[in-house]
Amino acid sequence: MDEPTSSTTPTSSATPDLPPVVSIPGQLAIPAALSADGDRDDASSAGPLPEGAQILADLRAQIKRYVVMPNDEALAAVTLWTAATHLQRAWQHAPRLAIVAPEKRCGKSRLLDVVTETVRNPLITVNASAAAIFRSIDDEDPPTLLVDEADTLFGTVKAAEKNEEVRGLINAGHQRNRPTLRVTGPEHKPTAFPTFAMAALAGIGDLPDTVMDRSVVIRMRRRAGGEKVAYFRTHRDTPALHAIRDRLSAWLQPLYQWALEMEPLMPVEDRAADTWEPLVVIADLAGGEWPALARTACRVMTDYEAGQDEEGGLRTRLLVGIRRAFAAENYPAVLGTRRLLEHLNADKEAPWAEYGANGLTPRGLQLLLQPYGIGSANRRFPDGTQAKGFARNQFLDTWARYCPEPGPAAEPTRPEAEPLPDSAA
Repeated sequence: MDEPTSSTTPTSSATPDLPPVVSIPGQLAIPAALSADGDRDDASSAGPLPEGAQILADLRAQIKRYVVMPNDEALAAVTLWTAATHLQRAWQHAPRLAIVAPEKRCGKSRLLDVVTETVRNPLITVNASAAAIFRSIDDEDPPTLLVDEADTLFGTVKAAEKNEEVRGLINAGHQRNRPTLRVTGPEHKPTAFPTFAMAALAGIGDLPDTVMDRSVVIRMRRRAGGEKVAYFRTHRDTPALHAIRDRLSAWLQPLYQWALEMEPLMPVEDRAADTWEPLVVIADLAGGEWPALARTACRVMTDYEAGQDEEGGLRTRLLVGIRRAFAAENYPAVLGTRRLLEHLNADKEAPWAEYGANGLTPRGLQLLLQPYGIGSANRRFPDGTQAKGFARNQFLDTWARYCPEPGPAAEPTRPEAEPLPDSAA
């Protein structure tokens, strides 16, 4: 088969006899996946799957054999994340895989078992120090960090404080060129240690927000009575998993230069795009059904986690609650602090009524809103009275950035209220 001749396609002496080049809109041309007999696959034909698509399908089947996944999107995501570990050198960001569940016996550790045997260069631990972890990371061939029982690291306030350095290391390792500095040797010379490495963490309950924000999140659940899986036995079952691991490496290693240069079209933006890009690149390299599966999983799972953040992040919940309070009052230009707190503390599903002895107070409200640069002021209301309150336009930009909702916001029905001179913030 001829070498690619396009001047826009990367070439490398380490990747001889690559298959023909095909173009995918929005990214560099990549080699067409091969079918089992070496012919290019036609998506409209019923012939063999492309090589990469077949390997991913076999890996997906092995995961499904031992673990009941919460949905097809999560199954596709784990499959693609596992494959992405075999091209870590090509990625700008190293996505975390957060395997979480509300209780024990939900399949977290079993999924981690299967992932461990199929990722590249696994480094599994239960309770390692930050120093032990970063001293195990190699820039040339980063390990895949696998942490079980992550709730023992972050499950309580005391444990989280004790392991703050580990959390910082996990966060820093999501992006290239974020080394940690330590003094070494008798001369106490400052030395930079790399932190970049893909990592999977399994535990009960959510991980710290900063870790979840850098993760492909798999929310496991306990098997129902009719859901059956095969027993996993290390000595018996790992050879088949290792065979898939070796096939992944043989398929992906020659495609390093292509993966390095690709910029796929993404259905999400910002950090979510950074986290999911390696998975989407793997899917595009594989061809077949995988490009569509990857983007669907990315969109569905990212949207779900955004909803979780809206319900779980304290300050985001407050912003949502304030927006609802303004809506309940027919979107006034200004809302008094006292009336706003009545709305917030009356919400039985929100934490505000139990936020303190008397619920959320004006002072507590001020402290929660302070990071957004929002504060109360003396306001003159349309009826001529004066009191502490908030103008609706104070929140418009913050709502749009942190808790957007579909559709245009309703226009104020009353004139804007300006702060009085010398009012307290």
